[in-house]
Amino acid sequence: MTTESGSPRYIRLQIELIAEIVDEKALQAAALEQVENDEYLEDEERAEALEAINLDPSGAVAHFIDPVAMLENIPGVELAEAGWETQPVDYDAETEDWEPFEAGSEE
Repeated sequence: MTTESGSPRYIRLQIELIAEIVDEKALQAAALEQVENDEYLEDEERAEALEAINLDPSGAVAHFIDPVAMLENIPGVELAEAGWETQPVDYDAETEDWEPFEAGSEE
């Protein structure tokens, strides 16, 4: 996409979410099913995905993240690139000193 001057214009969209896993077995089962049924995954990618899901619930959550879906209904915007990661985090809902976008958390 280009601006009226003819040059491309890009923005970085940063979103940080804290998700509470309330049923780890259900999450893992759903992620395993999604990976097993994904016809676009190559064997090596599928094996890595299955390992990540079985290793930690944060690996399972990553398979439900879809940056394309976040932008698909916004007129005049196309996804140029996306990267994301999930990781366990110490979080206390009662504390007010939690700060999003800590150094090194941009993806």
